[in-house]
Amino acid sequence: MTREDHVRGVYDASYRRLVVQLFALTGDLADAEDAVQEAFVTALGKGRAFADLDNPEAWLRTVAINHVRNRWRHTEVARRLRTKVPGPTPEGEVGAEHAALVEALAKLDLPHRTAVVLHYLADRSIGDISSELGVPEGTVKTRLARSRELLAPLLSEREEADHV
Repeated sequence: MTREDHVRGVYDASYRRLVVQLFALTGDLADAEDAVQEAFVTALGKGRAFADLDNPEAWLRTVAINHVRNRWRHTEVARRLRTKVPGPTPEGEVGAEHAALVEALAKLDLPHRTAVVLHYLADRSIGDISSELGVPEGTVKTRLARSRELLAPLLSEREEADHV
């Protein structure tokens, strides 16, 4: 199997899942797709090193999240330097439930939102998240607990509104 075939196999198995996770993190489908695409481009450039990874999906997610972080930093700088920075608009159809979740997640700061997305959408363990983010496991647990406290009323309000 060639390196390109290996990347294609990982792409076929992981692309959609990664886009859903990054969409939950960014709140913007185009940004999510762009970040995941950039991660795969980086993977192609890594060649054999990517093929030797134990968990290529986790590596791709980390690269995509870092891409998002870098974009946000750039946008913040641009916002300070320009009066108006136009942003992309979401494309595609997303279910109302997922859109409500993304809207609620947008109210969390990036560290808390990242922990929630990795744990609940990427199905990563506390230890895996700790390792991927380079923070202690206790920090991940605290972020998840605090996020649940903050998200519960937001999501229950949405659920009540849907049933009225």
